[in-house]
Amino acid sequence: MTKRLSSKHKVDRRLKANLWGRPKSPFNSRNYKPGQHGKSTRSKISDYGTQLQAKQKLKFYYGNMNERQFRNVYRKALKKRGNTTENFIGLLERRLDTVIYRAKFATTVFSARQLINHGHVKVNGKKVNISSYLVSEKDTIEIKDKSKELIVIAGALVNKEREIPDYIQMDEKNKIAKLIRVPKFSEVPYPTIMEPNLVVEYYSR
Repeated sequence: MTKRLSSKHKVDRRLKANLWGRPKSPFNSRNYKPGQHGKSTRSKISDYGTQLQAKQKLKFYYGNMNERQFRNVYRKALKKRGNTTENFIGLLERRLDTVIYRAKFATTVFSARQLINHGHVKVNGKKVNISSYLVSEKDTIEIKDKSKELIVIAGALVNKEREIPDYIQMDEKNKIAKLIRVPKFSEVPYPTIMEPNLVVEYYSR
């Protein structure tokens, strides 16, 4: 599991975006980089810098995977038939921690990882504690019976910050979710502008 070493709020301000769409993000009131000169920074960004920033935004959004993990997702996307950008997003959206987050079993992808790592999640009736596990279409993802009354899960489900996307089928009463289909990039409900095509360009250099 990747260890978070810096505040998620600092990440928001450093990358100049409210990555997760949280109302408490300080970027909502201070939309400039942190630090003494953050407000006055006006340097022109190179093409490489733009691609790097796009990569950092996408990588942090999905829970700040380490560079090796993120690059490996790109390599898998490159080997698959079809559009690399769409393949890339599809693989990220198939991750178990992402599906748990999309189904609103957790308020953040970091919290989703914690639920998985602590053994609260089952896929097709079997416990899975690996966040990067790739969910297939029609797989059944559910919260273990003993964990269904956890306050953190109940709180996440009633949270009104975001909606469950159409490609996730949800049985809220029994706390069971299914990935109906692998989404297209245009279907993914990012709260800020993401540019995965630039990430593909970054790794193609």
